[in-house]
Amino acid sequence: MFIEYTWLVPLVPVLCFVAIGFLGKKMPEGGGPLAVFGALFACVLSVLISYEFFTSSAYADPGYVTAQITWFSIGSFDINIGYYIDSLSCLVMMFASFISTLIFVYSIGYMHGEGAKKRRYYAQVSLFLTGMLGLAISSNFLEMFVFWEAMGLCSYLLIGFWGFDHPKGDDATDVAASAAKKAFLVTRLGDVCLMGGMFVLLYEFGSLDYAAVFDASAMAAVDPSMIMLGSLLIFGGVIGKSAQFPLLDWLPDAMAGPTTVSALIHAATMVKAGVFLVARCFPLFTQNPEVMLFVGVIGGITAFFAATMALNNMNIKKVLAYSTLSQLGYMFLALGAGGYMMALGMQTHDHHLMAIGAIGYTAGCLHMVNHAFFKALLFLGSGSVIHSTGTEDMREMGGLHGKMKITSITMLIGSLSIAGFPFFSGFWSKELVLETVMHAGDYGAEGYLFTIMWILAIVTAFMTAFYMFRMWFMTFKGKPGHGTEHCHGESPKSMTVPLIILAPFAAALGAILLFGFDEYVTIGINHVGEFQLGSGHGHGLEGWLEDIFMSIYTYLTIALVLAAIGIAYFMYSKMSVDPGKLNKNGSSMIYRALSNRWWFPQLYDQIGWKLGNGVARGVEFVDTQVVDGTVNALSSAVAGSGDSIGKMQTGNMRDYAAVVMFGIVSLFAVMLVLFYFMGGA
Repeated sequence: MFIEYTWLVPLVPVLCFVAIGFLGKKMPEGGGPLAVFGALFACVLSVLISYEFFTSSAYADPGYVTAQITWFSIGSFDINIGYYIDSLSCLVMMFASFISTLIFVYSIGYMHGEGAKKRRYYAQVSLFLTGMLGLAISSNFLEMFVFWEAMGLCSYLLIGFWGFDHPKGDDATDVAASAAKKAFLVTRLGDVCLMGGMFVLLYEFGSLDYAAVFDASAMAAVDPSMIMLGSLLIFGGVIGKSAQFPLLDWLPDAMAGPTTVSALIHAATMVKAGVFLVARCFPLFTQNPEVMLFVGVIGGITAFFAATMALNNMNIKKVLAYSTLSQLGYMFLALGAGGYMMALGMQTHDHHLMAIGAIGYTAGCLHMVNHAFFKALLFLGSGSVIHSTGTEDMREMGGLHGKMKITSITMLIGSLSIAGFPFFSGFWSKELVLETVMHAGDYGAEGYLFTIMWILAIVTAFMTAFYMFRMWFMTFKGKPGHGTEHCHGESPKSMTVPLIILAPFAAALGAILLFGFDEYVTIGINHVGEFQLGSGHGHGLEGWLEDIFMSIYTYLTIALVLAAIGIAYFMYSKMSVDPGKLNKNGSSMIYRALSNRWWFPQLYDQIGWKLGNGVARGVEFVDTQVVDGTVNALSSAVAGSGDSIGKMQTGNMRDYAAVVMFGIVSLFAVMLVLFYFMGGA
């Protein structure tokens, strides 16, 4: 009844994009209510589709519903377009549309004073949502790539939203424009890799349809090295889109856009697309343990380094941006560790190891959903603070709890959740991630790398709790700053109501593990060796839930989280410890390294200038000297020969007769020579 209308999920928001683009000037709030309607419609339909799928026989076997029509053909290859619904699609559709609806409602208050620019904003965010929803329901890689690129375009437009007539002056305009170009160019590097991976899959499988590529018999017939190459190239696209090491520097700069855009990019869309793609390609990636090892190591390194950069940053939005990078690293670390164990289990036919590996998939997907809610809450909360104080600098805040209690309490809930405070949403998924990574270290010749990643993840958990409560104490407690003095009180209801709605999800969503709902975010292998999402083919977490508080490592994590919160309290609320003395007033080496993002921007600039500029000069030389030189030389030769021949046109009959006679004699001489050498007498 509802699944056959899945195509409406991305279609209605894109129709809203068109309507707002043409008629937004005549609509209330520049088309804001219509954008809210498009997101709400997608949300309601997504819930109905998900309910129908989870209660249907298709959920149990084969685990998905798909419908396609031929889009176009290239030789013997048919490229289709359609929808592919499984538990992962339903999960992403629901949280993306629901959170986007709340962000759009919030935007009506936040963007109220933007005048004519509101039409452009609401049109672009509607197209942005279309990209994420279309990606979630796509039935093949090429269709997914189209929506993937649509999000890339929208991220460029929305990050650079202030690049036109910014009210704060030319500096802010330049920053926004530069950040938008940086995001666009860096993510394009990853997209080239993704495109290469698609070419490999099309060549090997003869199709880009998920149902064809993920078929167990089809994968068994393909060269494993080509599957490995295609998987690594696809993950290269993920590294760019989800800002993983080493392409992580663009995401903090993306804070130059409106805070609502930051919430969309970090919580509901864009960077989650990379996590979705790795989860979607899990059957493909797990054909090679090395691929999943690479995914996990990249995630662990990103989680650690991004967390360090948030420790001393003074911009409230950038602290949350680094937090996003770190938490995305956690998701990839979980997927990588789980996939590594599952790949080893498939090679050795160890069903127990495959079941443990499935926990990594559950951990990564559950953390993706949890993060979407508490990060949306935190970003919208920071937007509420910025809206009231007029600054993003936490040093100019402080003591805002009394003036903005709703914002303060909801952001406290989000901070507790992301820090992994016991029984809050983030606690369950984070412990599941750490448990999976620790187990992965016990298997395979390269398992020790996951042990190293587990140590980094534990340290990251400590840093996460510290910098999140450093942010909260600096903003809502402590000594009032300049921004607090000019604070005009709590934000309007259009901004606070979404915070109130998001807070319970941020606090308790992770507890679905206690009620057996992990079945909907798991993966397993059925009786014919094919991967299936959900439908009870994964694992049971009963044993893990029983043992969680019996493990010393759980208490180690809890102790580190509580210690980090306590340190932040004494430094930034009670102020009994002076952080300036610890970092030598900003002159210590480690402080400067963190402030300079470990010099990643400078490294990228040097690579851009030395490598990029060198390549550009080489291309210019080939273009001007070789290509243009060859063309110019040929034209000069033709023109020169024409001039030479022209000089022979004297108009004198005796000259022409002499030339003719010379030609006849030369031709006769050549014939005589040939006649002699060919045996003539």
